[in-house]
Amino acid sequence: MEYPKFTLEKKLFQEGYQNIVSIDEAGRGALAGPLVAAAVILNQKQTSIIKSINNLKIRESKLLTENLREKLFDQLSGKLNWSLGIVSHKEIDRIGITRANILVFKRALKNFKNEVDYLLLDYVYGFKHSKPYDLIKKGDREILSVAIASILAKVSRDRIMRQYHQKFPQYFFNNHKGYGTKLHHSCLKKHGVCKIHRLSYGQVNISYQDEESTN
Repeated sequence: MEYPKFTLEKKLFQEGYQNIVSIDEAGRGALAGPLVAAAVILNQKQTSIIKSINNLKIRESKLLTENLREKLFDQLSGKLNWSLGIVSHKEIDRIGITRANILVFKRALKNFKNEVDYLLLDYVYGFKHSKPYDLIKKGDREILSVAIASILAKVSRDRIMRQYHQKFPQYFFNNHKGYGTKLHHSCLKKHGVCKIHRLSYGQVNISYQDEESTN
């Protein structure tokens, strides 16, 4: 079983970069709810923390069970300096998912703007920054610190969606977290859209148009 490596981070530390910030997002493909990104800052002096993290056998969030993600989140969130960025479903509808992805990365970075020496990010088209950075396709599968960010982002978003379930229980957001599952499509067909659906997404827009035509 392959696990993300800490090789690139070590190389950057050896090249003299002090603070490496890694970012990943959750919720890009969801039909409802926000886009959430987590930024994690690592310093080469955090050797004991990095060693303990290596022992956790971290993987990209989508390859972990929900229970394991939650356990890792509790272990990681208390050890690391990290920050969240959130872009709402309304903002996604207004500016589109690609611009929203860039915006959520920048919001997650906001708390670290004066500390960043190098950025490692899961790939998103069009991202730019004044500091050196790498945009890495499937970065959450390859790079340990990006995989950590993916867990922090995913669990944070899942918890938001569970809160939305309390407001809209008929959609079962606690189950599918807003993604386009069979259950979610069934709920859309039965109830139409609710206030947190992304109306700019085609699958949602069909339900919205159907709902409008019956009113």
